[in-house]
Amino acid sequence: MPLYLNDDQAMLRDTARAFMAEEGAIAKQLRHWRDIGCKDGFGHGLWKQFAEMGFNGIMIDEADGGLGLGHVEAGIVLEEIGRNLTPSPFLITAVAFVSAVKGTPHAARWFPGILAGETVAVLAIDEGPKHRPEAIAMRAERAGNGFRLNGAKQFVVQGASADVILVAARAEKGLTLFAVEKDAKGLEIEGVRLADSSIGARMTFDNVEVDADAVVGEVGQGEALLARALAGGRAGAAAELVGVGSAAMEMTVGYLKQRMQFGRLIGEFQALQFRAAHLYSELEIARAAVLKAQQLLDEGSAEAPAMIAAAKAKAGRASTLATQEGIQMHGGIGMTDEYDIGLYIKRDRVLNELFGDPNYHADQLARMNGY
Repeated sequence: MPLYLNDDQAMLRDTARAFMAEEGAIAKQLRHWRDIGCKDGFGHGLWKQFAEMGFNGIMIDEADGGLGLGHVEAGIVLEEIGRNLTPSPFLITAVAFVSAVKGTPHAARWFPGILAGETVAVLAIDEGPKHRPEAIAMRAERAGNGFRLNGAKQFVVQGASADVILVAARAEKGLTLFAVEKDAKGLEIEGVRLADSSIGARMTFDNVEVDADAVVGEVGQGEALLARALAGGRAGAAAELVGVGSAAMEMTVGYLKQRMQFGRLIGEFQALQFRAAHLYSELEIARAAVLKAQQLLDEGSAEAPAMIAAAKAKAGRASTLATQEGIQMHGGIGMTDEYDIGLYIKRDRVLNELFGDPNYHADQLARMNGY
C-alpha cells in the first residue's frame, strides 16, 4: 500500500486541520483549562464538538452508529491534535478503549455515549513508574456472582474524568479485563496534573466488587483484547507525536526566518539550515513509519506489532529532537511561558512515556526479531 493519503483521507485531514486550528487552538483550549485549574484538563464542550464532527465514531463500526473507518483515519485526527496540543479524550476513549471493547457486549453499553461526546472511557493498566503491561499484578478474585478487585494503578490518563475504566487484572485463569464504573464502592481516584498540564490519576482498588457482566470478553482471555487496545493506543500516540514534532519544527523554522542576529536573519546561518534539514528528514521518516503501522493494523497483518513498535520509537525520538531543537534555536525565550514552543516539549515528554517510551519499543522490536 502506498505511503500517502487517498482523496477521502486527505479531505479528512483538511477538515481536521481547520477544525483543530480554530476550535482546538492552544490559547483556546490548553492554556485556558490550565490557567483556570480545571480538574479535567480538557473541555467537555470540545468533546461534544468532536462528536458533532464525527471524529468520535471513526473507529466504531457502522452497525454501532460509527463511521467504520480505521487507524489511518484516527491517526489523521491525532496528528492535528498533536499540532495544536489539543487536550481531549480522543486517543484513550475513541481509539484505545473502542479498539478493546469493539465486538463485545460492552460496545452497546458505552459506544452511544462516546458517539455523543458524553462519555469518557480510560485504560487502567500500568502499576509502576514505567509502561510494563507484562508486569500487571492487580488481582481479581471470585466473589459471589462476580469478582473482587484489589490493587493500584497509576498514570491513568483522564482517569479523574472517567465514566468507565477498563481495568486489567490477574484472575484465576489469567489476565482479564473489567469495565468498572467511576462510582464503584472501594475505588479511590486521585487526580494528578502531568508535565503537560493534562490530568492523570492514581487509582486504588480496595475490595471493589463487580458482577460478571463487567468482564470484557472472557475470563482469563484478556491478553488479546488488551493487545488490541495497546496497538491502537501506541499507533495513535505515535501519530500525535508526529503532529507535536511537526508543529514544533514549523514554529522553529518560522522563528529562524524572523529573528535577526548580527544584522542577519539567523535562518541564513548554514549551521542552523543543516539542523533544520535534518529535523525535517527525521520527521518525514517518522510520519511514513506511523502511516505504515496504521495500514498494517487496519489490514490485520501479522507484521503490525513490529511496525507499531518501530513507529512509536521513531516518532518519539523525532518529536523529542524537534522540541529540543526548537527550544535551543529559540534561545532562552524558548523556556518562557510566553512562547508556545515550551509547551510542545512538555507534551512530547508525556506522550513518549504513554504506552511505552522509545527504549521500551526498541527492546520489544529486538525481541520480536530474536535478539
